[in-house]
Amino acid sequence: MSAARGRADGGEYVRRVNAAAELLGAGMAMAEAARVLAGRFGCSARQARRYVERAAHGGPAAAPEATTVFTVRLPATLAARVRARARESGSTISALVVQALTEFLARGHRSDRGPRRR
Repeated sequence: MSAARGRADGGEYVRRVNAAAELLGAGMAMAEAARVLAGRFGCSARQARRYVERAAHGGPAAAPEATTVFTVRLPATLAARVRARARESGSTISALVVQALTEFLARGHRSDRGPRRR
């Protein structure tokens, strides 16, 4: 939990949706599953119902992949362009860079020169 009685973080959200999916998979009715989840996780009945509905419509949730800080040096003009594009798209800089690098790497680009050595 990210804060006392606050919003559940990504990992906690997944845990709660998956608990709801298990209850539903065992044949428990949605209303009863919501009551069990509210008691188990100390959340409101309304929020527990949302977890159950998400599990009922989407099945178990996938855990978010762990992230790490990765610092790179960019030319100032390129960094400014990245910031502007993220702002225009309503995205974060991290999300924009993740998308761009994922697409680039999926295309399998390789240098003809081989790996650079320092």
